[in-house]
Amino acid sequence: MRLDKLLSHTGYGTRKEVKKLISSGAIRVNDIICKKSGQIINLNDDLVTVMGEPVVYQEYYYYILNKPAGIISATEDNFHETVINWLGPDYAHMELFPVGRLDIDTTGLLLLSNNGQLAHQLLSPKKKVPKRYVATIDGIVTQEDIEAFKAGLDLGDFIAQSAELIIHATDIEAVQSEIEVEIWEGKFHQVKRMFEKVGKEVLTLQRISMGPLWLDEDLAEGDWRELTEEEAQALEPYGFE
Repeated sequence: MRLDKLLSHTGYGTRKEVKKLISSGAIRVNDIICKKSGQIINLNDDLVTVMGEPVVYQEYYYYILNKPAGIISATEDNFHETVINWLGPDYAHMELFPVGRLDIDTTGLLLLSNNGQLAHQLLSPKKKVPKRYVATIDGIVTQEDIEAFKAGLDLGDFIAQSAELIIHATDIEAVQSEIEVEIWEGKFHQVKRMFEKVGKEVLTLQRISMGPLWLDEDLAEGDWRELTEEEAQALEPYGFE
């Protein structure tokens, strides 16, 4: 890997800023000052330091975000704040992207990574990775709705696979229900469209799990953290590195 690419990837600035840093003589490769931006670095054997501090290279990054409402699951947008904007400029060098998407008003678990292979494995319909949500529904969810979700709903452009629908609470006076639902596809507005199909409206929606990952109860809305060792191990079948 080129020296300038290594430094920009590890957070030492833009390519232009990194070139200035290199030309200043602040970089040593194997304890020898290096002023060549194009110097090829062997990541396994060469020791690169910046003003005496070792450069630690990490190829892939993984963060769990408890996504708040009002931001979109994208890397950039001309009109709305994105989940990448939300993390701030300190994370720009990681080139993160959201693995899957949550609607702008949907909250909850969102994995951010720069590992495209892992993203493909988690999102591929062939892998049948489950996604679980809790929601407040305008309407009284019934046993008939449970059976309809289980049978699979025809949403016009596709037929949703069998989904598990659980009723947690019913408020007769407010005509609302608290539910939990697990789906397998994760199509655009899927949960909302499924409830529309049975004549009801989703008022609030929060994703609490995706595959082996679960949302922490102590991870406040809007906060994020790196994966735990246990979570990393659970993602190994999907291409975690």
